[in-house]
Amino acid sequence: MKDALFGGINAAALTAMNPDLSPDLDTYAAHCKWLLANGCNGLGILGTTGEANSFGFNERKEILEGIVARGVPATRLMPGTGCASLTDTVELTKHAKAQGCRGVLVLPPFYYKAPTDDGLFAYFSEVVNRTGGGIALYLYHFPQQSAVPFSLDLIGRLLKAFPGVIKGVKDSSGDYANMKAMIDHFAKDGFEVYSGADNFVQKILAEGGAGCITAAANVNARFGQIVYQKRTGPEADAAQAVLDATRKAATAVALIPGLREIIARSTGHDGWRVIRPPHLPLVGDEGQKAWDAMQAAGALPLAGMGMKAAAE
Repeated sequence: MKDALFGGINAAALTAMNPDLSPDLDTYAAHCKWLLANGCNGLGILGTTGEANSFGFNERKEILEGIVARGVPATRLMPGTGCASLTDTVELTKHAKAQGCRGVLVLPPFYYKAPTDDGLFAYFSEVVNRTGGGIALYLYHFPQQSAVPFSLDLIGRLLKAFPGVIKGVKDSSGDYANMKAMIDHFAKDGFEVYSGADNFVQKILAEGGAGCITAAANVNARFGQIVYQKRTGPEADAAQAVLDATRKAATAVALIPGLREIIARSTGHDGWRVIRPPHLPLVGDEGQKAWDAMQAAGALPLAGMGMKAAAE
């Protein structure tokens, strides 16, 4: 897809934390800069992998402001702003716009289950109208986590009502048929479809999707960028094979603690193991299992991700 705002490889970035569970903005900004220098076209911050819903409203503002102030370009950030509260979603979206972000990723209101399409349309209509435009909204389709899916009918209604504002979707369902249906129905109107899974990157690009926003891109983005640039041929196929393998490796243990373990070992920075409950760090031999699986997948070592890089 041409002219996609976040077209390409986007990491669903981990959020660095201090021992007291507060955001470690220096380390986080350094990680974001490393990702952008090592294969990422953009970054999905404060999403599922970034533990957005473990942070409070003011903390989420502090995190975005903090990394932008430390030199991470706001134009390459897609913050998660979706909350159960309408007013929180609106205010976080306005805040992202004020920081210079071009788009935000918006969960549906996830506390009340089985809302109607009419109810979701009313919710997103309020978000758009209260935000006042000037920033693109990306729908976050992750029914396993939110229990609130986006139907094709709802997406079509939103696109018709708010052309150019409802800009795309991140589909983390793992259901490629659903991604393909969204591409077939809406890509002609400039609707950007991003896979939340690395194993679909080459396929979704070939069929008119915009790219990916994935957790494993914290470690495999350089291979994703090869796929994005080459698309087809032996080099692209080999890189896609690494993406497939790293996806399996990343899910060999609990995803977020496992990725934190990989980054901690790669940087020599123990703080990356800090995680907010109810998530817990890996224990026992799980850390070695995560490392061995990622190494076997071909993603390690992570060049340039040493202590010096993490501290800068």
